[in-house]
Amino acid sequence: MPAAAQAEAGGPGLVGFKWLDYRDWQPGLQRVAVHAPSVLLRLPLGERWQVEGSATEDSVSGASPRYHSAVSGASQMRDERRAGDLKVTRYLDRGSWTLGAAGSTEHDFRSRAMSFEATFSSEDNNRSVNLGLGLTRDRIGSTDDPSLHEQRRTRELSAGLTQVLSRLDLVQATVTLADGQGHFSDPYKRLDQRPASRHSAAVLLRWNHHVEAVRGTLRGSYRHYRDSFGIRSHTLAAEWVQPLSQRLVLTPSARLYSQRAAWFYYDPVYSFAGAPYPPGYFTDPPRYLSPDARLASFGAVTLGLKLALQLPEGWRSDLKVERYEQRSHWRVGGAGSPGLAPLRARFVQFGLSRAF
Repeated sequence: MPAAAQAEAGGPGLVGFKWLDYRDWQPGLQRVAVHAPSVLLRLPLGERWQVEGSATEDSVSGASPRYHSAVSGASQMRDERRAGDLKVTRYLDRGSWTLGAAGSTEHDFRSRAMSFEATFSSEDNNRSVNLGLGLTRDRIGSTDDPSLHEQRRTRELSAGLTQVLSRLDLVQATVTLADGQGHFSDPYKRLDQRPASRHSAAVLLRWNHHVEAVRGTLRGSYRHYRDSFGIRSHTLAAEWVQPLSQRLVLTPSARLYSQRAAWFYYDPVYSFAGAPYPPGYFTDPPRYLSPDARLASFGAVTLGLKLALQLPEGWRSDLKVERYEQRSHWRVGGAGSPGLAPLRARFVQFGLSRAF
């Protein structure tokens, strides 16, 4: 592939802004609100190099969870997170490599990551292979316990294959393996003690099919995830990309999710004793346990709608709205965790960008 063509594959220069507004609810309780503005800058450097960077600032406020937390649902929280990343890409005749760095900082948490990704294309450009490596180091603290200074390290390896089946069909398969060592317990839950290692594997399958009769494209995906905590999850997603005109594109989407609980998860029952101790805790306390709702057994449905508008002089705007709902009895293939409160959430994303 000529060098100029490879530079085009990386895209032109781009400056963009995005705004995310997130809110969730539990029965009788409006819980968490998140506002997250972000900026993106992508700069081609000659025909074979590209630099891309982004910065995000999250503002989180609201009440702690009504269930599955040792803190009362009436307590309030407020936090801010600042995050950024930088990527440098080198385009080759039949491939590319990308070196990246990312960081995230909160008052009680800090994360630093490095990544490397390489892609290789066949001579007819109908097949490509990508390989990725990642290393993340986290530092965990707690405003409730100033003496807490824990660390966690995660190594990640991914490999993928993309294949053009026809002029209308494209398929992709990606396998990701991760190995984490260090502190995984939640510092804000009194009864939360998790293993000091977590190994995970995920398989992602994608299929894009273009329908010429209506000029629309179906994008489908399936993801299976499992880890040493005992969590098994399935995610089935689909979206339909439909141009309404030369400038306007409408994309409805749906995502189904189902998860099996971690092996050390227990369903908490609150009483006058305060924290939700599991049965038999005082006579034979388990080594590992957690009432964290994220480790429970449940199912979830997300419905979304995105509208993208191409504006003059390289400007582009988009608006996406999603509605998420989670319930224990929606788990596929087994019963969900009893006592898990329904959770509803709403996402609104607005973006504005300009290519140059």
